[in-house]
Amino acid sequence: MEQTPKHNTESMKRANEISIYKLMTVGILVGILGVFLRFAGDSTTLSIISWVILLIGSIIACKGVFKILDA
Repeated sequence: MEQTPKHNTESMKRANEISIYKLMTVGILVGILGVFLRFAGDSTTLSIISWVILLIGSIIACKGVFKILDA
């Protein structure tokens, strides 16, 4: 007897929420901005700011991933 996959489980519904993917997209775009600024100039201040922006983007994207995993 073959088992049919259950695609209507609570975790699958949570993983398909549009708001999670919007959050991850914002995090990725902020991260890309941080990477761009990292290579845009050669000043210590700009480098520190770009690392902070990159860190914020990474945290936002990871937050979206953890929402999918419900951790």
